[in-house]
Formats: sequence, C-alpha cells, structure tokens
Amino acid sequence: MKKVYLFKYGLTVLLLVCATIAFAQKGTFKGKVVDELNQPLPGATVHVKGTDQSTVTDVSGSFSLTGNTPTVTIQVSFVGYDMQERVIKANESSTISLVPASKSLTEVVVVGYGSVKKSDLTGAVTNLGSKDLNPGPITNPLQQLTGKAAGVSISQTGSEPGVAPTVRIRGITSLQGGNDPLVVVDGIQGNMDLLNQVPPSEIASVDILKDASATAIYGSRGAPGVIIISTKKGVAGKANVEYTENTSLDVIAKKLKELDAAGWTKQAEAQGVDVSANHGSSTDWFNLLTRNGVTQNHTLAFGSGTNGFNYRASVSAITQTGIVINSSYKKYIGRITATQKALDDKLTLTMNVNSGINDNVYSPIGIGRAAFTSNLISNTYISRPTDPVFNSDGSYYSDPNVFQYINPYAVAKTVQNNANTNNLFGSLAANLDIYKGLSAGWFGSWRKTDTNTGYYAPVASTIATAIDNKGIANIANNHVDEKLMDINLSYKADFGLSHLDATSVYEWQAQTYNGSFAQGRGFINDIATYNALQLGDISKVLQGDISSYKNDRRLVSFLGRVNYSYNNRYLLTASFRRDGSTVFGVNNKWGNFPSASLAWRIDQEGFMKNQHALSSLKLRVGYGITGNQQGISPQNSIALVGQAGSVFFGGTTIPNYSVNQNSNPNLKWETRKQANLGLDFASFNDRFNGSVDVYTANTDNLLFNYTVPLEGPFLTTNILANVGTLQARGLELSLSYAVIKNANTTLILAGNGSLMKNKVLKLGGNIEGYDIPTNYIGWGGGGNAYLVVGKPIGTFLILKHKGKDANSAETVVDRDNNGTIDQGSQSKDRYEEGQGLPTYSYAFTPSFTYKNFDASMVWRGSGGNKIYNGLRQDLSLLENLGKSNVLQSAVPLGIQSSQYGSDLWLESGNYLRWENLSFGYRINLKNVKYINALRVSVTGQNLALITKYKGIDPELDTSGGSSIAQDYGIYPRTRTFSIGLNVILK
Repeated sequence: MKKVYLFKYGLTVLLLVCATIAFAQKGTFKGKVVDELNQPLPGATVHVKGTDQSTVTDVSGSFSLTGNTPTVTIQVSFVGYDMQERVIKANESSTISLVPASKSLTEVVVVGYGSVKKSDLTGAVTNLGSKDLNPGPITNPLQQLTGKAAGVSISQTGSEPGVAPTVRIRGITSLQGGNDPLVVVDGIQGNMDLLNQVPPSEIASVDILKDASATAIYGSRGAPGVIIISTKKGVAGKANVEYTENTSLDVIAKKLKELDAAGWTKQAEAQGVDVSANHGSSTDWFNLLTRNGVTQNHTLAFGSGTNGFNYRASVSAITQTGIVINSSYKKYIGRITATQKALDDKLTLTMNVNSGINDNVYSPIGIGRAAFTSNLISNTYISRPTDPVFNSDGSYYSDPNVFQYINPYAVAKTVQNNANTNNLFGSLAANLDIYKGLSAGWFGSWRKTDTNTGYYAPVASTIATAIDNKGIANIANNHVDEKLMDINLSYKADFGLSHLDATSVYEWQAQTYNGSFAQGRGFINDIATYNALQLGDISKVLQGDISSYKNDRRLVSFLGRVNYSYNNRYLLTASFRRDGSTVFGVNNKWGNFPSASLAWRIDQEGFMKNQHALSSLKLRVGYGITGNQQGISPQNSIALVGQAGSVFFGGTTIPNYSVNQNSNPNLKWETRKQANLGLDFASFNDRFNGSVDVYTANTDNLLFNYTVPLEGPFLTTNILANVGTLQARGLELSLSYAVIKNANTTLILAGNGSLMKNKVLKLGGNIEGYDIPTNYIGWGGGGNAYLVVGKPIGTFLILKHKGKDANSAETVVDRDNNGTIDQGSQSKDRYEEGQGLPTYSYAFTPSFTYKNFDASMVWRGSGGNKIYNGLRQDLSLLENLGKSNVLQSAVPLGIQSSQYGSDLWLESGNYLRWENLSFGYRINLKNVKYINALRVSVTGQNLALITKYKGIDPELDTSGGSSIAQDYGIYPRTRTFSIGLNVILK
C-alpha cells in the first residue's frame, strides 16, 4: 500500500514538474504579413499588445517573436494599411493579411495646429507622400514638388548652385507685400529659407494649403498659401539604418549661337569696323567659362523605438559644382527628432534639433558695360571672339578703347563672391491628454540664422570699378533670431451622430534682425582679399562704406478652429484668428482673419447606396480672409532720417541729413478675401480619382510704394501705403487613373492643370487726404510691361515693329499718325500685346511598377505669357560689332541700330518641358546578413524642352516683381543625369 501511495505521489509530482517546465519554456510566435494581393510586406511593425515587445517583418514579410504564454495578441501595422489585431498561437505559423486603407477615408492631412482625415477636409489642400515626390539629384525640397500639385507653380530660373526655385500658390497675391508662401516644418514656421534646412530624403509628407478657408488659421502669414512639411520619425521595433546616395552629371542644355572668330572678322569687315578692333585670336568665351557640373547627395539616417520612446537621426551632405567655373554650393545638415511618452502615455514630448551649414561660391554679378551684361555669362556673349584671354606678359587682356571692357575669364578667376550661412533651430512640443478628449499642448521653437558674405574684386579682374579703386572689397554680416511659442487647448467628442473637434491657441512670435556692412578700397596686394579690410586705403572711405542695423518685430495671435461633422456626411470647419503686429501704424496694429468652409459627402447619402459608378463624391465650398505683412519692414510706418550726401562749409565737410521715409500711422494689413468651390470624386473602386476647384480672390488694402507730392504731411516723394485692389480667378483640375493594378503590375496615369487670370482693379486712392491717381506703372518686360487699372499684372504696351530705314535702323509704326514716336507709358503709339505672367500651367505625371521595378516621369508646361528678349535685342544690333559679338541670326536680320523696345523682341513664353524620367529597381537580399535591401535608380532631369522661345530658356522670373517677363541673360540651365543608391540595413 505504501509503495502504491509513493508511486502515485511521485507520479503526481513528476507530472506537475513537467507541466511547470513545459509552461515555463518560451514559445515561438512566427508568421508572415502580406498585402491584399498576397504579396509580402517587408517593414511592417508587429507589436505584442500590452507589452513593449515589437519587431519588423523582413524582406519576405516574415516575423518571429518569443513569449511565455501559449497565445499572444499582436497588432500589425503598415503605412497605407489598416491595423490588424490577431491572436496567434505559439509554435504555429500565422499569415496576417492587411487591408489597404482607403485614401479618401483614412489618409491624414496636416492642416495647421492639427490634422484631419482626408475625407473630412473642407478646404483646398494637396497632400503628397514621400513616394509622390520627384526623385533625382534634389538640392531643395521645392524641386521634389514640381508638377505635382494643381495651382502650385514652381519655376527655376537657371541652374546656379544654391539658388532655390520660386514657388507661387494660385498666382500673384501681392505687388509689394510678398508672394512667398509660409513654410512650416514639423511645427516650426519660417520663410522660404527654412526649406534649406530640410534634407530632401527625410521628407515624409508635404501638405499644401491653397485656399483661404485652409490658410486663414495662419492669419497674417497665410495669404500666399502654406507649405507644411512633416519629416520622417522613428518607429517602434527593430533599429533601422538607411543610406541614400545620388550622384549626377550636369551638362549645359542650350547655348546661344554667336559668330565665331572667322564669322566675326567677315562681318566686321563688311560693317567697316576698324581693323584695330580685331586682335586676331580665336576665343570661345562661353566654352572657356563653362564646364560639366557634378551634384552629390548623401544621407545617413537611423532610428528605432519602443511604444514609449522613438527617435530618428540623420546626417546629410549636398555638394554642387556649378557649370560656370568657380561657382559651387555645399550644404551639410544634421538633425535628430525624438518622442517620449510619460504619465501612462498621457503626456507626449517631442523634440526636434536641426543644424546646417551652407557654403556658396556665387558667379559674380553687377559687372559689365550695361545693365543687360551684369552677370558673368552675359558678358561671355558680348565678348569678341577675336580678343585674346591673356596679354603677352601673362596678364589678363583688357581693351582700353572699349568703355568698361571686362575680360570674363579674368572675373571668374580673380573675383571672390562667397556666402556662408549657419542655421540652427530646435523645437519642443508637449501634449497632455487631460480627460476624455480634452488635451492641452505647448510648443516652442527657436531659430537662428547667421549669414556672412564676402566680395573682393582685384585690379586684375579688369572690372572698371576695381581698377579705379585699386581693388575693392566688402563684407556683410546678417543675423536673424526667430522665436515662437504657442499654448493650445483642444477637445474632441462624439455626440450621437455628431463629431466635434475644437482647437484654441495663443501664439507669440518674435523676430530680431541685425547686421553690419563694411567696404574698403585701395589694396596694395590681393593676399587677404576681403578678410582684412584694414589693409585698404583709409583715405578712400566714402559715405555708405560702413553701416549697421538692428530691428525687431513681434506678432501676438489668438486663434480658434472648430471642425464639426454630422452623420459622417455634413462637415463644417470654421476658424477665427486675431493678429497684432508691431510693424503697422499706431492706428492699425490688429487684424481679424475669419474663415468658414462646408463639405457634403454625397456618397454617404442613401440615394447613392445602390449606384456603383462613384465610390466617393464630396462637394466643398469655403470663404476666408487672410493677411499679408511680408513686404513691411519693422520701421516702415514711421518717418526716418538718413544721410544725404555732404556739404563743404567753414572749411570742413559736413554730412547732410534728410527725411528718406514718410510716416504712415494708418499703415495696415493687406488682406486677401478668397472664395473656393471644389468637388472631389472617385470611381471604379477608387481607381479613378480627381478633384476640381474654382476660386476667386481679391487682395484689398494693397501695399505699394506710392509716389506722393512733396507737400502737406509728405516730407519725401514716396510712401508705403494701403491703396488698391488685385483680383485673381482660377480653375484647377487634378486627375489620376490606375490603368493596371494587379499583383505584379501597376500603371497610373496622373496629371493636373490650372487656368489663372489676374487683374488690377484699383491702384490709386486717397492717402492722408491727397488723391493719388496711380496708373501705368512700369512693371518689367524690359520697360514695356505695366500695371494698368483694369488690365492683368505686367500688361505689355509696346511699339509695333515696322522694318528698317535706309540706314538699317529699326523703325516702328506711328499708330496715331502724328509724325513722331511717343515712347511714354500712355503713348497712343503703343498697343496691348499680352501679359508677363502665365495664364495656364499643366503637368503629366505617369508612374509604372512591375514587381521590383519602378518608373516615373514628369512632363510640365505653362503658357499664355510673353517675354521681352532684351538679350537677343542687344546681341542683334550690328553697330555693336566693333566692341562686342552678335548672334548669327543678327546677320540676316540686318538691323544696324535701334532706339526702340518693339514687339520684334517680344516672344511667346509657352513651353513644354520633359522635367523628369526615373527608373528604379529594388534588390531584396534574403541571404545577406546585414543588408535588407538595395535600390538602384537612374534619373534624367530637364531632358527636353519644346518651345518657340529663342532665348536660353523661357522659364524666367514669374514671381510677380517689377523684373518679370524680361530676359537679359541667366545662369545657364542644365540637363542632368544621375545614379542613385538606397541601402537598407537589417
């Protein structure tokens, strides 16, 4: 009996021990994550619910976890897919299939001080993910957006290293108040320079706010539109390391066809040019000063995280060798962003630190015999091909018989025109979930920018001012300090079929600017260049050679926004912002900027349930008022006194002072009132998507520097004031169709187009009790485009070319038949011939994938505008042969001279550009220990240009300033071929 008892007892203990050991053994939880087409999803995050344990799927979509329980609950997520929650068993393989998130329903769009689902948008907003951006050798994020958004015009004038493109959202919003959109990077607000601090490969998404109902939340800074950039963040799971590299060869796309040495000699003899002008050389100045350029982009990024903490850091280097000798650009950026959760995940802290260095070596400007030759390349065009580069003694050749003659090669080799910019900004955000949908936040950012420029032109440069001054040098130091802080409170709640999302914010911004300038002359040697101005001749110091400044501005804002939806069908967004700025007159410091927009999700209505043609349909309407203060300096509203020459009195020189700026206590906000009507739609199970927007906008209280009489309250002849109105109207269309979409292949045809019209409704008015009838103001076009009430901005009023007289001088039509040609702005001899700004733009952006291969391209164009080709005019007059070169086309044209700016030189600005073509292939490396995948790519940019324009490139300054629609020579445009490599480590 005892033996039986012992046996039973021993057996029971043994079973308990075995069970305990078995239970304590770690189980393996493995599986595979696939998409809707049963294809593996590498990089998906697999998180064990209720723990800090996470992993990331490998290239085959597989994952493996360990645990001490027979089952675990996992949460699987991947960008663009709905999260799946599954219970899986130990030691069994599971397959988890993710379902794509409908873009029209779940895609999150950043709209300023928050975000909303794309389906809940009520304003005109374009959202672009990292995969939507243009690939290739990108030096500025704007290049990634080219052609991607309707109503967003991005133009690049030439390809000078470090010179950013110009961006305009829905055209020109102001004449003098500024047209650059506000840039917001991870909550930090700034001007266009802030984009230089964003590594292109680190951009996660870009949201472009276009209409006032979307931009009014930014009040006084939102009138020209808003570009919001969100950078990549670390994610929970296994640490990841990624290296991205791109190297390109930049070649000149086009150059002007001029006479060579033999052709010049022949024509000079025919024109009777004195033989002393022919120096017997054969010099191709353009080829001498240009070369092939090289651009390199390198970024190393790494990051990781848990459920409570994540981080991402990156280091980027972008270098560019310009196609003009001695021009280059170097940019280095280091950034780190980290997010920490605390207080049971109720508190979220996000830190962002970014530091960058930009080094520019610019091609010299402001040189030459006349305004049109002020840049170096234009001087190569006018230089005679028979001139030598060097004298017999090895010094640079210069012709004393030609007024202000310069040797462009000497300029390129001896002149220093450098700039160094140091950027540092950081931000800290704290968000606290208080109770059931109520949360509070604090955000602070600080940005410092220090720019140092140096210029030195020695006597050897052959520049007349350098020779006259025995060398001239200057340095400038400019510092910008920007601080921003906001406190916000938000509340989200559902009440039956209603959803409410309310946000209120107090914001404070401070900007301080200071700098100095010093210039020296008369250097005995060139050793120190601009680095030792004290070596110059102190007796040559002139008034204006030494200066400094400091000023600041403050902006205080109160704002609120309410998003309300009922039954997921009817959406309302209303916002109100009140801004107070120190830059305005004492009577108008504050401005109010309200907006409201409505949307109706028609596809959610009962009468749409039984139809299959449309998978989504939304109607939007909005109205808002935004402000503009870009064009106002901190002291523009007060009277200023400055130096005005000097007088000799009592045997000594005394500096003169006079009023150089009138006071304007009524200076106030320039305001833009905009209405928008939009329609978003999708059909064929979301394979065909599109949106249409129609808008009209008036800019009132137009900021402009008006001419006033020297009487009454006016102490000088101009004043910055609010008088005038601009009108803009437009139509925007975006379409995308997935022609093929299956397991292995996708082919998407996409494109967009915009129609734009603007008009000057009012330009004059009453200022300080004086009627100012401003009209017919010169506005670009080589002196032939004007601001005219009732006409588009930069309307060409120009003389009509007739032919040439007996002396081969150009003649024009005497339209009023009075026997004289009047060249005044309101001359009856002028006729209207188009405008300087494009009236339409378009882009075609198809993409294709087949298994691991991908391809994309961008075609874009614009037109409806005219360009005054001033460079062609100056290089077509045969009378200049004695002192310069001319175009080959000048010979058959046969015009000896001209005293007119006629429509002979007015050309169409229409063009179609093959902007980008890219091929890529991803190589998954399953058996390589440390490398997850490689992607190699080949990209071409600016591959073809279709245009009738006879200049180098019709893509010129369309930013809206007074230099629009004129071509007097640009830094050459390049054609680029690049190879890229992306390495993802395990």
